[in-house]
Amino acid sequence: MPGIDECLLEVMRLPGARGAAVVDWTSGLALGTIGESPNGDHEATAAETAEVARMAAEQPVFAGDAAVAGPGTRTPGAVPPHPPGLPGLAVEDVIITTAPGYHILRFVETSFDSSVFLHLWLDRAEGNLALARMRLGDIAERLVLA
Repeated sequence: MPGIDECLLEVMRLPGARGAAVVDWTSGLALGTIGESPNGDHEATAAETAEVARMAAEQPVFAGDAAVAGPGTRTPGAVPPHPPGLPGLAVEDVIITTAPGYHILRFVETSFDSSVFLHLWLDRAEGNLALARMRLGDIAERLVLA
């Protein structure tokens, strides 16, 4: 089971990868970084992407309950169910598209109350978004946080 450094090295092997980080979205701290940062500062990028991740993770509209239970079947105030494989968090990833590239924020599911995600900055001309998303999911599943 690879740790943070090994996972980041594997992420950077993806075609078009420009930079990556493992970030705690509650604190906005980078637990590990590699490659370039979109704004030249890995810590500032971690804090900024943590805001996006936190907003997506905490919104009831992204809880996945309508897709699982069907429209109109949720009881107001009830805790929404989580899709299989994501017991603690319904959002799997967030993809942000910019003119020069993509930012993929992939949430990491852990045995403890995880608030960690992988951030990949992918060059639009050289990268493959679908491949990167699938591989990032595989890497996130294997990541060991000690």
